[in-house]
Amino acid sequence: MELVSLGLLSGHLESRTPDEVLAGANVIAIGNGTPDGWEVAQFTSADLVALGDYGPRYHLRGLLRGQQGSEVQMADLWPVGSYVVLLDGTAQQLGLAANTRGLAQHFRIGPARRGYDDPSFVHEVHAFAGRGLRPYAPVHLRAAAANGDLMIRWIRRTRIDGDSWDGLDVPLGEEREQYLLRVLDGSTVVREVVIDQTEWAYTAAEQALNGGVTDRVVEVRQISASYGAGAAARLTLG
Repeated sequence: MELVSLGLLSGHLESRTPDEVLAGANVIAIGNGTPDGWEVAQFTSADLVALGDYGPRYHLRGLLRGQQGSEVQMADLWPVGSYVVLLDGTAQQLGLAANTRGLAQHFRIGPARRGYDDPSFVHEVHAFAGRGLRPYAPVHLRAAAANGDLMIRWIRRTRIDGDSWDGLDVPLGEEREQYLLRVLDGSTVVREVVIDQTEWAYTAAEQALNGGVTDRVVEVRQISASYGAGAAARLTLG
């Protein structure tokens, strides 16, 4: 995959090896500029293709998309005019108290070396939902038949300290392990359970009560005490 004709207002981009990228190099955020409209991606190759009036332009190749749980915001194609920010450590996450989540707040944004009353500053109002607390979607969601029942299994992910390959599993990252599982018929929830393990038996009797499994969708979300149900993994049955 590639991202074509990325313009850079300042600085420069450089190619990195796959090992360096997996270790955290070349991270960008691409989005529409709204608080929740950002995808985090990484790239291995940055090819300089032009020097224009608005800075150098690059082709980025070897993309890793939907990083850091941002697959929920991942667009099929980001349109021309989308914002791209190189996450080189300069940008820092806002420290917002839990009781301010979802509340509109006023911000003055401008150069750090100038006063807040400088004409270069802009005034914006935003409400943040605390997406950094949202549990990542589970992975490897699958179903296997077992004597008429369906065993639904998955593997959890973590937002915290999940980069090491030394352990048998990633750290939990939440106060306790808990999942919201739903069986959907279109947009209608036909069954909903909350469980504390990474598997669930959808019995033949339950399937019959719900009208079978043809075209039904299983949706699994990890639950956070501070955020609620996180991003969903989905599997179509039947």
